[in-house]
Amino acid sequence: MNISVAILAGGLATRMGSLTQNVPKALLDVAGKPFAVRQIELLSQHNLRRIVFCLGHFGHRVQETLGDGRQWQTEISYSFDGTRALGTGGALKKAVPLLTQHFIVLYGDSYLECDYEKIVEAFLAADKRGLMTVYRNDGRWDHSNVLFENGSIKAYDKGHRTAQMHHIDYGMGVLNARVFDTYPPDEPLDLAVVYQDLLAQNQLSAFEVNQRFYEIGSPAGLKEIREHFMRKESIT
Repeated sequence: MNISVAILAGGLATRMGSLTQNVPKALLDVAGKPFAVRQIELLSQHNLRRIVFCLGHFGHRVQETLGDGRQWQTEISYSFDGTRALGTGGALKKAVPLLTQHFIVLYGDSYLECDYEKIVEAFLAADKRGLMTVYRNDGRWDHSNVLFENGSIKAYDKGHRTAQMHHIDYGMGVLNARVFDTYPPDEPLDLAVVYQDLLAQNQLSAFEVNQRFYEIGSPAGLKEIREHFMRKESIT
């Protein structure tokens, strides 16, 4: 697909404790390979070969490890926050010059075995400036934060969740780069705010995913994804 992928991997990973004291979360070992390599390999399988890592804490270590991506038949670029953390939305705004007009955004701690091509097609068909993937989580793997009804998002709020929210932000979005035109440069910004602004403007479409997500945002999640890969690779 002729669309780039932005991977948000600039956080401090405080929930991981000593595991990330000297290692960036993106490079944590997952069944013999750094997690970022697992992500790259998955994207490559879906013919997504233009990747931009948005980095902050320990970012140079990620760049040194992954290089230009040639060994995975991909093209990897890097965007760095700079002297202060820009947040997920601010990091994306800074990375816009490296991205295609429409681009996929992923969190640097999420592993999503979904149909990327179908999701991009849904974004283009909806003709809106953003798309959020959602998953019916029912509070199982993390707190549900999306009210999703009749194929559309009615509410999205990580800070003020309600009992009616059964879905969760799955961790993949598709955005038009022009979305970031109205936000000031080099200022902290949360991607959740961008999504909420799009929702208020009726510019956020949705795609419901049925495959569960894996993540390395917590020690329990890291243990689970390691077991997932060990199962998969023992079969093959």
